[in-house]
Amino acid sequence: MELRHLEYFVAVAEEQNFTRAAARLHIVQSAVSAAVKALERELDARLLDRNSKRVLLTDAGRALLPRARIALDAARDAADAVAEVRGGLRGTLRLGTLTSIRLIDLPALLGEFHRRHPEVQLQISVSPTGSQGHLEALTERRLDLAFVSHPGPRPPGIELLPLTGSTLYLVVPPAHPFAGRSDVGIGELSGLRFIDCPVGYGNRAVADRAFAAAGVPRHVTIEITDIATSADYVRAGLGIALLPRFLADTTHGLAVIPVTGADLHWPLSLAAVADRTKSAAARALTDLLREFVPPPG
Repeated sequence: MELRHLEYFVAVAEEQNFTRAAARLHIVQSAVSAAVKALERELDARLLDRNSKRVLLTDAGRALLPRARIALDAARDAADAVAEVRGGLRGTLRLGTLTSIRLIDLPALLGEFHRRHPEVQLQISVSPTGSQGHLEALTERRLDLAFVSHPGPRPPGIELLPLTGSTLYLVVPPAHPFAGRSDVGIGELSGLRFIDCPVGYGNRAVADRAFAAAGVPRHVTIEITDIATSADYVRAGLGIALLPRFLADTTHGLAVIPVTGADLHWPLSLAAVADRTKSAAARALTDLLREFVPPPG
């Protein structure tokens, strides 16, 4: 059984599409199809159900997928061990990030990582479902590490390295009745129109938890995936928003007000799968993060 065949099978299973899998692997689609067919012949089992819209795993494919990932991880660890003896890191590091991480200078961090480890290929992605999407991708072995914002208990099977955080502040237009206030109680926000990220994003989870804990209903009328543009919607009079301090400080012309009676701390962590040995590249980035970001608290 060739590792290459397992790699192509995993890519198709994760992408649910041969074309996307080929693009991800940087090879032609016919090579992916041929490898998967060869694997099916070797195992004497159909691994994938193919149709015009997407590719789904059969029962045999579902049984093979976690074991194929384990085999690929073992091969990666073996290659890492040899690379370390030779004095350099190689391979690919798949990193999930968020649309706005201004608490960390991510370009500077990754630039320094590239200077130290130029043979490591960085693959960086943003999930359309925010932190929740990254956590799912980690458990499915589609990412090695991810920056996430996850308030509350640690997700099952996930290891979190706390990095830093911010507090969400209320942002309103200058003509809003709250604009001149020194603070606003969370109970006063009942029924107002909010602009927020969709469910799955960390800042949305922080706000939803705070309002639920206070027993205050909240009405989100506009959902956007780029939190940095929230202030523009507020400025246009379409609603109010809760934004972390690093964004609230850039909302020129808008009023930024603390909210009392609520825990609105927005945490930022580095997430990895708890029961999976990190690659040498993942360990190197984690160590570099500790240099860049002082420990919280």
